[in-house]
Amino acid sequence: MTEPRDLPATLRAIRETLDLTQEELADRLDVSFASVNRWEGGKVRPQRASREAIAALAEEVGVDVGEAEYQKSERWESQEAEGWSICDLDERQIRITFSEAVRRERLDEPERRGMEDLLLRLGLLQGDVVSQAAAVLFGKKERLELDFPQCLLRMARFRGVDRSTFLENRQCVGNAFELLRAAERFLRQWVPIASRFDPDRFDRIDEPLYPSFATREALANALCHRDYAIFGGSIGLAMYDDRLEITSPGPLHFGLTPEDLFKPHRSRLWNPWIARTFYRKGIIETWGTGTLKMAEEAAAAGMPRPEIEEQGDSVTVRFRHGGRGVHGVAEREGQVPAKTQILTLLEGVEEGMTRREILSRVRGRVSEAQLRRMLADLRDKRAGAVGGYRVVCSLEVSRNTSRWRRKRRR
Repeated sequence: MTEPRDLPATLRAIRETLDLTQEELADRLDVSFASVNRWEGGKVRPQRASREAIAALAEEVGVDVGEAEYQKSERWESQEAEGWSICDLDERQIRITFSEAVRRERLDEPERRGMEDLLLRLGLLQGDVVSQAAAVLFGKKERLELDFPQCLLRMARFRGVDRSTFLENRQCVGNAFELLRAAERFLRQWVPIASRFDPDRFDRIDEPLYPSFATREALANALCHRDYAIFGGSIGLAMYDDRLEITSPGPLHFGLTPEDLFKPHRSRLWNPWIARTFYRKGIIETWGTGTLKMAEEAAAAGMPRPEIEEQGDSVTVRFRHGGRGVHGVAEREGQVPAKTQILTLLEGVEEGMTRREILSRVRGRVSEAQLRRMLADLRDKRAGAVGGYRVVCSLEVSRNTSRWRRKRRR
């Protein structure tokens, strides 16, 4: 049995293959967490017995030592974020992410909750060096603008089916979680409300034209699997009258084709530490099934299967509503009571929306004064009916942020 020349790279490759934290790998090797941490950071070389155990485990799980060494030196996310320190990262977001991972039982409760301890558990420190994965996931905006301009999201709403006329054009720089939130805010403001009838129900079901789960999965995939090494790259979110497109820089990897993604397939991660952090926070669930779930959600909404197109150095996911919008969305949304539309807009929006955001979304239907009265009415309303639709919740508004959200009936 040949011992790996680069033990830190081999340890990381084993953990990525088995989806283990350093603490879990330590249990597997029957050593302490501190030992694995020091070995992986290259600070200490393990004893011969431990080296042999690592080599045996690598062979058992199919880790190619040569590939592990290549990945260590070449994979963008594992490289050092030069000139960065922990102070350049958003501490609040790191703590929220770690707490959510513990709540979902995707990480164990740590003995210590210092920033360095949390980042080590998340696999985002190489020894005491901040990785580029950590910068992309938790970097502060002012540093990202200087050092990582590819952390950019471009959003546009076009009139018609081409790019000749903008209705809205925005850009946002931020870490991956900030970009995801910005994209979802944009979709809430611009995606129309569609109506459909369920044969087993008497009332009409109002929901976003493009299924929220499917679009969130596409956005998360774009942020996790994009090629961050393309310095001028960015995520594109473009909405037309007939379709929604999400584009990310970089080709499909590992020989996958667009058609392969709609079949059961093994997920191989181009940015495993970024993707794993998204998983631990609960944004993505099971690797290798995201595109299948997107197709299921589209079919359940009466839409065609999403399209995935590879164009040189980019990949585009395209949703078409397939004429679904002709029956009960923006062009005919006057048929949907304004209060029902407001409730639908706020469905699933945990952070809520400001009155201005709501007004921009129902523009042309109600005045600002009318909206104020509707929000006040919905805030006081208990379960009942609004415009022929059953209301099972009321609204509440945060005094600190002035954001409105739905309050579930207890």
